[in-house]
Amino acid sequence: MSQQTLCPECQVALILSDDTVEGEVVACEGCDTELEVIAVDPYELALAPEMAEDWGE
Repeated sequence: MSQQTLCPECQVALILSDDTVEGEVVACEGCDTELEVIAVDPYELALAPEMAEDWGE
């Protein structure tokens, strides 16, 4: 079973499986934006934070 939610950037419908967890990063099929799952009941998505490189520091 799966649930549908909308991309906050382009409003394309995304299908997320029931085993999707909070904090997971998914890619939008419409605009290729990386999105973080911030809530699971109901599913809510936000732009995923940019990962900074630490360059070994």
